[in-house]
Amino acid sequence: MTDDNGRGPAASRIGLIGTALAAAAIGFAAVYVTQGGPDNDKVTPGAASAPAAEAAVETKDGAGGGDLVAFVRKNPPVDMAEISFEDEAGAKKTLADFKGKVILLNLWATWCVPCRHEMPSLDRLQKEMGSDQFEVVALSLDRAGRDAARKFFDEIKVQNLKLYIDQTMKAGNGLRAVGMPTTILIGKDGKELGRLPGPAEWDSEAAKKLVAEALK
Repeated sequence: MTDDNGRGPAASRIGLIGTALAAAAIGFAAVYVTQGGPDNDKVTPGAASAPAAEAAVETKDGAGGGDLVAFVRKNPPVDMAEISFEDEAGAKKTLADFKGKVILLNLWATWCVPCRHEMPSLDRLQKEMGSDQFEVVALSLDRAGRDAARKFFDEIKVQNLKLYIDQTMKAGNGLRAVGMPTTILIGKDGKELGRLPGPAEWDSEAAKKLVAEALK
């Protein structure tokens, strides 16, 4: 027996499954971009498995609350990988340079559309809560380099964030980021308190509460 287009039942089922999978893939890509833009290396295979599994468990429990439902708490906090990057002036930086303050480390790239939508909320969070005790550290993982990152900031009128760059993109693998954006909350002792894979409204009440708790 065939359908109206002359296809057999098996062919019809395969076509429907293929359409559904394609729609799901497009929907996911619109929210969260995996590492490795057109001009960048791919993320190391297997690096995403552990954080993804944790996120599934924590989301079920509703960690973070509100629009931060996917925030993955680390209990107890865990040591951070040693990564290096540069500030806009080209000075070398590591996470150890920020020890003693709470930081919200945001991994992003110029080709990442969700990053563009999310960045203004990070800029507003820095304006409202930034101090000698807290900083939003926006780290560009992009082979396009410093000039492209500065252009990105200027286009979306970022005014309060400092620009940090890792043109090698090694920090993404070192921190086991599934994709971009990925945002990691780091305590005063330099340990990871939790992370959120994907975009969020970082100046929401839920986000500010999360930062305030880390500052206690």
